[in-house]
Amino acid sequence: MKKEYDIKKEMKVLESIRGSGTELISVYIPPDFSIDAEIGKLRDEHSQSGNIKSKSTRLNVQGAIDKIIQYLKLYKNPPKNGLAIFCGNVSKEQAKPNIELFSMEPPQPVKSNIYRCDSTFLLEPIEVMLEAKDMYCLVVMDGRDATIATLKGTHVNVEKTLRSFAHAKVRKGGQSANRYERAISESISDYYKAVSDSVNAVFEKYNFKLKGLIVGGPGPSKENFVKEKQLNYQIKVLGIFDTGYTDEHMGISELLQKSKELLVEQGAVHERAVMEKFLNEISRNGLATYGYENVKKAMLANNVTLLIVSDDIDIHAVHYKCSSCNAEFDSLEEGPQRKQKHECGGNLEVVSDVDPVDDLIEMADRNNIDVAFISSDGQYGKELLLGFHGIAAMLKYR
Repeated sequence: MKKEYDIKKEMKVLESIRGSGTELISVYIPPDFSIDAEIGKLRDEHSQSGNIKSKSTRLNVQGAIDKIIQYLKLYKNPPKNGLAIFCGNVSKEQAKPNIELFSMEPPQPVKSNIYRCDSTFLLEPIEVMLEAKDMYCLVVMDGRDATIATLKGTHVNVEKTLRSFAHAKVRKGGQSANRYERAISESISDYYKAVSDSVNAVFEKYNFKLKGLIVGGPGPSKENFVKEKQLNYQIKVLGIFDTGYTDEHMGISELLQKSKELLVEQGAVHERAVMEKFLNEISRNGLATYGYENVKKAMLANNVTLLIVSDDIDIHAVHYKCSSCNAEFDSLEEGPQRKQKHECGGNLEVVSDVDPVDDLIEMADRNNIDVAFISSDGQYGKELLLGFHGIAAMLKYR
């Protein structure tokens, strides 16, 4: 969770940067892509950028490309999930360029090799990955074929494929119609059981932390499969959708498209459930607390079962030093506001400015405490941010 929080903080910085021209470069490198090949592509882009008419834009673009190339030379291969690099002139004074480079390993594997030069950084691929907080099991099937996969964000991992010959139009000589139909029925039932067993195994593999099962496919087989009720009782079927395919490419892609609204709603349902439980406990002075100091105290006492953090929380632990009397002190502040004067009249200088929530999330990771990030877009998220200072916790005891 700390890695996710760190990425979100950096994303806010990147979102705020605007180029004076199309001089901000975004590069996405998949995990299996050659670093040498990427450097070669960037050198080609450097050569082509010589055609940019504006001298300042041309120099800034070429300077950014040079910086990315030097940075990539530190790598033999991309990290496990690939690499996202953002580089460009961040200076607000055109006469004084300041080319900075930001890089991160995305929370999920990068799918495509991308180079883009624009007035803003290309952040959508990372944003989509960050929206994915939950994991799901997907099944696309008909009477003969089934593909079972897991989904987290945009990353799909095919877990198993199955094939059945239950519906084959083959009839052996001498076999009575009744016996033939019974054999077919048994074969179909065995096929559904094999699919159920495979789905159960996937949920067991992930300790039943998957949010649910989504089923798709052509014809009635998908509905009949669910009606067989051979799935583990802990598995919740979230939706059943008609698709034209059952393979891992077309079938899974079509199911994802059909279930898009369902997946968005599931994320909202989870956030709503977390906040409703928190508000219920707060209203009766129960097992919940809020505000940085109270939450920190509970964390240090090992009294937290769930840490709840707003996506837009902005708390600073600032250490000041007075330029006149050399007094030093710490201050916990919300937002970017800064004190300018000490009581003695001297100017206050910022010695350090850190994000204290970062420490709480790191503590939660070390102690296997779940962290729920709540979007500030919805009603509950705004209430958490404005009414409870953007941070709260569910407690073990009072």
